[in-house]
Amino acid sequence: MKKIFLIGAGLSASTLIKYLTDNSEKHDWKIRVGDVSVETVKEKLNGHKNAEAVQFDIFNEEQRNEEIKNADIVISMLPARMHYLTAESCIKYKKDMVTASYVSDELKAMKDDVEKSGILILNEIGVDPGIDHMSAMQIIDGIKEKGGKITAFRSYTGGLIAPDFDNNPWNYKFTWNPRNVVVAGQGSAAKIIVNGKYKYIPYHQLFKRVERTNVINYGEFEVYPNRDSLKYRKSYGLEAIPTMVRGTMRRPGFSKAWNVFVQLGATDDTYTLENSENMTYREFINTFLKYHPKLTVEGKISSYLHIEEDSSVMYKLRWLGIFENEKIGIKNASPAKILQKILEKKWKFEERDRDMLVMQHKFEYELKGKKKEITSSMVIEGKDHVHTAMSSTVGLPVGIAVKMILTGKIKEKGIRIPISKNIYNPVLQELQEYGIQFTEVEKDL
Repeated sequence: MKKIFLIGAGLSASTLIKYLTDNSEKHDWKIRVGDVSVETVKEKLNGHKNAEAVQFDIFNEEQRNEEIKNADIVISMLPARMHYLTAESCIKYKKDMVTASYVSDELKAMKDDVEKSGILILNEIGVDPGIDHMSAMQIIDGIKEKGGKITAFRSYTGGLIAPDFDNNPWNYKFTWNPRNVVVAGQGSAAKIIVNGKYKYIPYHQLFKRVERTNVINYGEFEVYPNRDSLKYRKSYGLEAIPTMVRGTMRRPGFSKAWNVFVQLGATDDTYTLENSENMTYREFINTFLKYHPKLTVEGKISSYLHIEEDSSVMYKLRWLGIFENEKIGIKNASPAKILQKILEKKWKFEERDRDMLVMQHKFEYELKGKKKEITSSMVIEGKDHVHTAMSSTVGLPVGIAVKMILTGKIKEKGIRIPISKNIYNPVLQELQEYGIQFTEVEKDL
């Protein structure tokens, strides 16, 4: 019997837990799921005979070591900043570890210790990062194997609301961590390369630099660049590529309206506002605007940002209720925290709603003197409010990878991401059984 220890039972772990329990009898697995809320775990395990819940605190070193020592493999679904704690214990007891998160700086610093212990820490095996790596590498390797030279690569992903439940003017709802949405793009300039020229896009310009793309059966989307589109050039074997852009997808019009908050400073999380609990939403917005004896708050925004008061952007802002005289009611709040509260009320992911994950790759390449383009698109809608598209696309690849490690099909050691054929081919193949598959269109340019 193989023992799996899963840390974290949040929203993104729901489908993973189901995958592990569904496969537990066939593969003789015993699953322990640890979370600060044991009730959350019990609810998701639903009394499954091969699984048990445990109240777990990652900061309790004694408990952490005991659980990991007794496991054959460890899955960390904690926030990325906590993975290093799991990794420390995995190194100590020589246990393989799997996570859907980006390789953190703390994990990179453990590289030598991981290699000495002879374990595998497989990261970025969820969605953006994860399925994007695997699906892109499958096409990249295919183009190279037939002698093609890749000249441009654009990769876009978006967690959105499914069309049948898209009923607000922003065409958006919080289907994942709200705070991450509010502060997205902050911290450093976005880095891309276009036609051999490096481009750096500061945060205050980010939502002005959008491109448009179409996805079969789902229509038009807009894309803004991720913070670092270049970090995977070496991993993908595309060090000399002239154009590479990775971006986030939204429906058209979102970025132009969101840019209002960026320009005002309403997404800033670095300071708090005085007397914020007694401030109204209208006063909150007005704090960012220059004093004027006659203009209304709406008029000042229109004048400052050159937006017509009857425009679609102003309609989106009014719809949010940011000009209402409703009290904020949060003490010592940052602008970002106040904005998040406003948005959580209006962009709420209701019980009846279903989410949607959209991903698209565009490759341009040269083969035998001809220029070609491949567009590869994937859309998956959530089944319900528990097994969301986000939960499925994060959890299923993790679960499949765990199965492959336990059955000896993945033999790599060290700190890895899923860019080798022996990982991405079987994972992508099994994902098709769950409706997660790409549609490719190729054409001459």
